[in-house]
Amino acid sequence: MINDQAVIFVILAGTIILFIWGRWRHDMVALASLLACVFAGLVPLERAFLGLGHPAVITVACVLVLSAGLQATGAVDALIQRALPKSTGITLSIGALVVVGAFLSGFMNNVGAMALLMPMAVQVAARHEIPPGRVLMPLSFGTILGGMTTLIGTPPNLIVAGFRAETGASGFAMFDFTPVGAVVAGAGLVFAVLVGWRLVPSRQAAGAATFDTGTYFTEVRITSGAKAVGKTLREVERSLEEADAQVVGMVRNEFRISVPNPVSVLREGDILVIEAEPESLAEVLSSLGLKLEEEVPVQEEEDKNDSDDSTISEGKSAEKKSDDKKDPQGDEIEVQELVVMQSSGLIGRSAAAIQLRTRYGINLLAISRQGRRSIQRLRSTSIQAGDVLLMQGSQAALSEFTSAYACVPLAKRAISLPVKGRAMAMLVMGIAIGAAAFGLLPAAVAFATGVLAFMVLRIVPPRMVYEAIDWPVIILLGALFPVAGAMASTGAADLLARGLLKTIAHGHPVAALALILIVTMTLSDFMNNAATAAVMCPISISIAAQLGVNADSFLMAVAIGASCAFLTPIGHQNNTLILGPGGFRFGDYWRLGLPMEILVVIVSLPMLLWVWPL
Repeated sequence: MINDQAVIFVILAGTIILFIWGRWRHDMVALASLLACVFAGLVPLERAFLGLGHPAVITVACVLVLSAGLQATGAVDALIQRALPKSTGITLSIGALVVVGAFLSGFMNNVGAMALLMPMAVQVAARHEIPPGRVLMPLSFGTILGGMTTLIGTPPNLIVAGFRAETGASGFAMFDFTPVGAVVAGAGLVFAVLVGWRLVPSRQAAGAATFDTGTYFTEVRITSGAKAVGKTLREVERSLEEADAQVVGMVRNEFRISVPNPVSVLREGDILVIEAEPESLAEVLSSLGLKLEEEVPVQEEEDKNDSDDSTISEGKSAEKKSDDKKDPQGDEIEVQELVVMQSSGLIGRSAAAIQLRTRYGINLLAISRQGRRSIQRLRSTSIQAGDVLLMQGSQAALSEFTSAYACVPLAKRAISLPVKGRAMAMLVMGIAIGAAAFGLLPAAVAFATGVLAFMVLRIVPPRMVYEAIDWPVIILLGALFPVAGAMASTGAADLLARGLLKTIAHGHPVAALALILIVTMTLSDFMNNAATAAVMCPISISIAAQLGVNADSFLMAVAIGASCAFLTPIGHQNNTLILGPGGFRFGDYWRLGLPMEILVVIVSLPMLLWVWPL
């Protein structure tokens, strides 16, 4: 047994060193740790991969899929539009942004919440003429804090609940984390909004490495029931200004009006020509309930009499008629930006001329053209070399079109377009959360049922289900659960716990609780937070057992500590996300992060002792 303890300590030390070193991806490190335990005989062969079926792992995967569905339908965009103030001071703007981010993080993947709000954070910074990092860092910390408030808010909470269930007690429920988590998050948000953002170093954003497409011109139709119906053009333009978009033309009864009257009352069926940044398209559509014109069912055949029809594409058969068309509204749809090269057969021709929709099943959603302030109707605009086309269709159709017309696809970026099913997506998510919160179903079963409902209702296509899952995190969790089990079965966790109690905590329960919180928080600054929770849970349970006190207090301390990675850009993915856009250096995070972590310790310790008494 002593030899087994020595081996597991060596494996654990090597695992932590590799996590901090960062040369290998965290799932590779976790898998190497698991296999080392298997080869050393610490984990039985038949139990090596049982961790992949752990309820916490299943729940994490399902929550990632549900979060992706909420994003894809525009449900989150609609909430953001209602929750954020349109124009106010810098403090209130940052406050509203981080509060919305914290709320979203409680019920969806906090990395997803951060990604959704990042463009708005940059806009807020530009509006108030401050460096973007001073908004991005409080937002990042706010989304991290919000994740600790519910069971599904962050993977460490699910891991902690799983370890509690393995002690013989029931796992933590949906809102068991809320009393402590909400108070800690609230204190952190208040500090970040009132004081913290001023501590962030003033940096310029790192230069973007992507192709600068500029703004896009697109057409949106005012459909039945849209908020824009009955509003004047001036009122609509004021709403669009918040998304840095503007109206550059209008089409009514098939006639294009280049300079529409601002007092014109908009009607159902009107088409607005909008100029907007590509990342803002979803916000533009959600704010007024508009729909992209190219996604509205076509009532008329595209102009098949164009003189260029006979030369559609070199090497393409003229027999490819409408009976070969694909459905652009099918399940496997994606949005892609294509640059028109000098040699392209598209030059001088329009989407209608090449029968883009009927022949390829592709929608032309928007055109970006440097130096042009307006275009004709989108379908009839002649395409030029250097234009960037925002196309929507299946991956196969887009690849075929790209090859046929000598276009170059740009690297994919965060361009989202709302799809149908927003209300249904929110209803399914609400039912899943309610079923888990009230104990009607285990969390893993409740959220897996939600994922199945998303697929059946076509809220997300089947392919997107697997793309939405962060597989390195799943492998990480599945590999580390057996390693943590080996720490307990060999007695290594007990031995380490006794050493910490004797040398540092001196047998005092409160000191031991503070020690667990601080050690977990420190490790989380340099390791993946899920890995930190998996390592610290067995130790915290062992310390509680040796002291004869409530293990729940120590498990909750692990949950809080694992979620509070504020000192480095590598401790949490949200901190990594803002590194480039904020222009930060590695050492910039501690200026706000260190006071934040000290505040977390000061607030959380008394709350832990009150809500989960020893």
